[in-house]
Amino acid sequence: MPNEYPIDIVQSKFHQDVEKYGQALFFSKDEMILTPEALKQKFFFVLNGRIKVSQVNLKDGKEQILIILTTGDMYDVVTLLDGKIHENLLHALDEVKIICFPVDVVRRWMQEDQNFNKILFPYISQQLREREELALDLSFYSTSERLIKLISKNINHNNPNKLNLIHNLSHEVIASLIGTVRKVLNRHIQQLKDDGIIIVKRKNIEIKDTQKLLDNLPLF
Repeated sequence: MPNEYPIDIVQSKFHQDVEKYGQALFFSKDEMILTPEALKQKFFFVLNGRIKVSQVNLKDGKEQILIILTTGDMYDVVTLLDGKIHENLLHALDEVKIICFPVDVVRRWMQEDQNFNKILFPYISQQLREREELALDLSFYSTSERLIKLISKNINHNNPNKLNLIHNLSHEVIASLIGTVRKVLNRHIQQLKDDGIIIVKRKNIEIKDTQKLLDNLPLF
């Protein structure tokens, strides 16, 4: 996450646009964050909370979470660039607050202010790399390896008992993050517990042995 969020640039450079066009919206846990049709016309910044962005297979109902947005993230950079509808589903994982702007206003910011672009373009690059990593993980690694990668990626070095982005998420959500189902995930969680790598308290995963976790990371 950058030291300065894109919304900070917007607020410092475009005071009048924030007052004129900015719309703060609040969502309860599990509530849908707008519709794909609405998001073709709107662009938002996350102020608080976490949002899952996913696709669902209509035949079997299986969900694949593409990314979890949190404070400082913005959406949707794809529609911002190509103007096409994006058939992703967005749902709040916590109490969520966002600030929305008409997408045409944000496109004007791109044209008028290089400071905004200096944060926007690296952010887009980061999103592309994360999608690429997800595709490679699903292709090359086993479910257990994907789980180990996810946990290690979310290590909180200041508080090992609290993982960063996936703290207190349900096992169903974590399963959807790594392309599996809860039953399979639970089996791998139990194996990590048996190996002395993690413990689970009130469904929260905590790291018991960080070094052993890192030793089990798959090599690419």
